[in-house]
Amino acid sequence: MFKKLQERWGVNGLSLFLIICTFALGGSLCGWLGRKLLLISGIDRGVLWVFLYILLVTILWPICVLVISIPLGQFSFFRKYILKIWGRISGNRKNR
Repeated sequence: MFKKLQERWGVNGLSLFLIICTFALGGSLCGWLGRKLLLISGIDRGVLWVFLYILLVTILWPICVLVISIPLGQFSFFRKYILKIWGRISGNRKNR
């Protein structure tokens, strides 16, 4: 599985490890920030809270991953990765 990711992304073993760590830390930071922001807002847990949490996580994830990627030295990989995802979402084939 890891060999396939290395080949697909064109990275070495250390870079793959740092990329996986960035995904994990960025996702965790994103979830933590989303919960904290909703606690500050004072919204009770319920359907609205879940909807806003999903929306916040969707918005915060790329930011958190980029921030975490800087100290781990993977910023260029994640900048390209996020631009590729945005290209797919927006229908812009140039970023694929």
